[in-house]
Amino acid sequence: MTNDTFTDAAGAPGGTLANAVDDGRFGVRSMIAPLRRVLVRRPSTTGDFDTAEWERPDPELLVRQHEDFCRLLASLGCEVELADTAEGLVDATFMKDPGLVIGRGAVVFQMSKPVRRGESVLFAEALRAARVPITAELTGAARAEGGDILWLDSANVLVGRGYRTNTEGVRRLREIFRDEGVNVRSVDMPHDRGPLHVLHLTSIVSPVTEDLAVVYLPLAPVPLLEELEARGVRVIPVPPDEYETMACNVLAIRPGVVVMVDGNPRTQAALEAAGCEVHVYDGSEISVKGTGGPTCLTGPIWRS
Repeated sequence: MTNDTFTDAAGAPGGTLANAVDDGRFGVRSMIAPLRRVLVRRPSTTGDFDTAEWERPDPELLVRQHEDFCRLLASLGCEVELADTAEGLVDATFMKDPGLVIGRGAVVFQMSKPVRRGESVLFAEALRAARVPITAELTGAARAEGGDILWLDSANVLVGRGYRTNTEGVRRLREIFRDEGVNVRSVDMPHDRGPLHVLHLTSIVSPVTEDLAVVYLPLAPVPLLEELEARGVRVIPVPPDEYETMACNVLAIRPGVVVMVDGNPRTQAALEAAGCEVHVYDGSEISVKGTGGPTCLTGPIWRS
């Protein structure tokens, strides 16, 4: 990867993109507004993949696929802030979960999954290196993960309460978002495969335009589906076999322009039939074996 494409978010910046970054270039209040800056982390090739519930990946291919994913983001106009590998923390490459950037800065979470509890400090370091202020942190009993947070619009957020985001986490998020003028509602997540399995709210729904979303209906909370219907959002159902290969995890680069894991032809065709421009990447190692698609791999810094 070249310095004219990426900025090192864990050390000294270099290249033209790094020089263009200034302190005001952050803020997220949407999942579909144009993605201008994004935080990603190089994957670890060592660690306890079994406890993290990965299917053991090919190390060289894992790294290469992540590099190709970053290049794809850059080719679509995103400024990619690249954090160094968190050696031994295999889930740390999923930068969506340890926190999130909102309007005035970032919120750093405490995570529920035992093997991920060291990620919050590293996430905070990457934010500071990217010159994003940290305005709040979860403490005490509050637990949350970014994958459980769904922007419905710039003033309304839906939070999935379950094994990853607990009741105290939802309560604290309500306080934090209220200070931003944002209303928070919560929905209960299904048990599915139990507390160790990765299941976030955005594991089952991905907005791609203001009136279109990809949804895995069998696990979708009824209040979520009612909310989408009330808003006039059309639903593209994901087939069960493609749900297993991350077809429901779709990253909107801007309305109607999306990135998804290759190998999900029916969902891809449905998106294209609905007028979307779809870009795919080979995610056999970095996404499918780790059960984390493109939204999981990215921590949006600036959407506008």
